[in-house]
Amino acid sequence: MLGRGLKKFTALSAAGALSLAVACGGSSGGSGSGDVSGGEEATLENVLKTNALIAFAAYQDSLITAQALQGALQALIAAPSEATFAAAKSAWLESREPYGQTEVYRFREGPIDQLQPNGGGEGSINAWPLNEARIDYVMEVDGESGAGIPVSTISSNVIADAATFPTITAQMLRELNELDGDEGNVFTGYHAIEFLLWGQDVNADGSSGLAGRDNTPGQRSYTDYLPEDAGCTNGNCARRGEYLLAAGQALIEDLTTVVAQWDPETGPHYASFTAGGNNSLALILEGMGRLSFGELAGERINIALVTNSQEDEHSCFSDNTHRDILLNAKGVQNSFLGEYIRTDGTMVSGAGIDDYLATQGFSDVANNLRAALESTASSTAAVDSRAKSGVPFDNQIQEGPTQPTVTAVINSLIAQTSLIEQAINSLGLSAGDLDQDTEEFQL
Repeated sequence: MLGRGLKKFTALSAAGALSLAVACGGSSGGSGSGDVSGGEEATLENVLKTNALIAFAAYQDSLITAQALQGALQALIAAPSEATFAAAKSAWLESREPYGQTEVYRFREGPIDQLQPNGGGEGSINAWPLNEARIDYVMEVDGESGAGIPVSTISSNVIADAATFPTITAQMLRELNELDGDEGNVFTGYHAIEFLLWGQDVNADGSSGLAGRDNTPGQRSYTDYLPEDAGCTNGNCARRGEYLLAAGQALIEDLTTVVAQWDPETGPHYASFTAGGNNSLALILEGMGRLSFGELAGERINIALVTNSQEDEHSCFSDNTHRDILLNAKGVQNSFLGEYIRTDGTMVSGAGIDDYLATQGFSDVANNLRAALESTASSTAAVDSRAKSGVPFDNQIQEGPTQPTVTAVINSLIAQTSLIEQAINSLGLSAGDLDQDTEEFQL
């Protein structure tokens, strides 16, 4: 967590930060307009501009890392080996770092909440949990597979069923999403790719984890991508590679659509959002609150904790859920402070909501919310630290609903949501209920 004094010292102009990132990696986004520097006046207009430029930068970083991921997937399929397989997994993990911080832009009528003409909505990019048995082979666990679906009801999967799906393309996979009206039928996005890289998270010996999970992620081997006559395991290796590349291409296309909407030079949503005044400010705070409470504390943490459900942890195949939790919370903090550190190490920053609250005479509200966000950052860092030391999230939740490290995150998120609501009320804004996304608990 950056100290308040460091914020102004490390600020770069938005145009400079964005153009530097393009020079380091390239993307379809523009170079930015309307410079925002750390020393600017905390007007409503500048707060909205900062928020929008950070959204553009974070989505642009997500696109850049998705493109790098696709390159790693192509290298894996071209020459399957332990090395190319490990590199593909590493690229997936790296791609999650910026995207996790964009989740705060949900719940606010933005591009990520809407299915664009060629995809691009959250359901196409990041939907979970998914019924992996519809994608590829799975292990039966107590008669069920995937998202609690009885094995007996699963007649085929896309990779095995060449008769129904002779050619696997990005658009075909996108059109299959929510097949038969089931939200668990997810065929695209980060988690479909994650499953194809790691496989189900069974124990290292291949046994079910229900009686006690070990600390390993999924056990898929690179041999699942070898040529059919050169050691292919579990069959359909060529089609598995075809699916993996199609899913990677769909992710790039969908993120490109979102980036274009936030482009400060040509993006329709950037223009309408930055001109939205108090309505846009209310949407920022509502998104912060709804992600904090219903989505992160409720759907992503508490449900998995109280049910001890490995399927309900966010990145269940790779055991990367600890990063999802930390990065989602970091995204909320970014929006409040008006700062974002890009994947190349540069910073985009400007007038934050904390600054604006102070100029409106609510310094106490700003200070209390800042402290709550710092408390959440500390609690998510504790979950992250335990996972990195060998106790992944699916092991932590096995310790029960009173597990102190995980419950501390939930309690911190509940506390910060109440203070977000206080900020909304102090500024006289009109926003939706912050607790509308879960039945797990109420504010």
